[in-house]
Amino acid sequence: MARRIDQQRITQFGSLEILAREAVEGFITGLHKSPFHGFSVEFAEHRLYNTGESTRHIDWKLYARSEKLFVKRYEEETNLRCQVVIDHSSSMFFPKEKDEKAVNKITFSAYAAATLIYLLRRQRDAVGLSVFSDKIELHTQAKSSSVHHKYLFDQMERLINEEPEQKPTFAVDALHQIAENVHKRSLVVIFSDMMDNSERSQKEMFAALQHLRHNKHEVILFNVVDKAKELDFDYENRPYTFVDMESGEEVKLNPNAIKETYLSSIREYEKDLRLKCAQYHIDYEVADINEGFDHVLRSYLTKRAKMY
Repeated sequence: MARRIDQQRITQFGSLEILAREAVEGFITGLHKSPFHGFSVEFAEHRLYNTGESTRHIDWKLYARSEKLFVKRYEEETNLRCQVVIDHSSSMFFPKEKDEKAVNKITFSAYAAATLIYLLRRQRDAVGLSVFSDKIELHTQAKSSSVHHKYLFDQMERLINEEPEQKPTFAVDALHQIAENVHKRSLVVIFSDMMDNSERSQKEMFAALQHLRHNKHEVILFNVVDKAKELDFDYENRPYTFVDMESGEEVKLNPNAIKETYLSSIREYEKDLRLKCAQYHIDYEVADINEGFDHVLRSYLTKRAKMY
């Protein structure tokens, strides 16, 4: 079952690292209890046993649970490099709710990224962080040291706690720059609502995503959305004032008057994005901020297993 994110708990504990650890431990426990034993292998420093190799390092306890042969994996074998990319533009601060338990897209992204980084640390893998809006705001190389991990958690806590500014999204330029800056073969994990205000064509956006596949990088794109409000357009039948969070422009209307047209447009865009990602061999996932983050960790584990 997906675990919902509670903004109040983040404020109460004051440490994203503590909450990430709690989330990962719960996720791991859930996997051990589930019938899908193979998933647990991918993060527990194990790999499938290859016929003919020494049986010295077979994990017999794991065999008793899964009836499959796995070999314990050691540090030199767990050298994945991962670059986590977070969109920090104004649209990522949607929705702007007054409820202290409400979660917006930037909070979800930072929280999900923190759980992923904590899991990477358990595997002794190297991780870097890139943050962008209308420009690259932060870019670190992938490292595996504890000091580096502490720095990344601190940076993500800042993303959650700072007040939003009116910053447009220039995802096309940012993704091209990140593709140029990640030199060694890596897994690139992107958290973004994929809203670009630079008036670039969809073709240019898809070209930027394709650029990330250069140097044999593997890519997972999490399209971060508030599904009820943004994809389903689930509003009451009454007038609303809609505000563009990146330009400040306002428009007053009844959602029912444009719902059919809006849904047709957003679904067509999402369909094109999904098809292009499939064409470029990019894993595409819709990440609903109201449904928790377990699927983020599962997607990572699946991709990691394919890379080895």
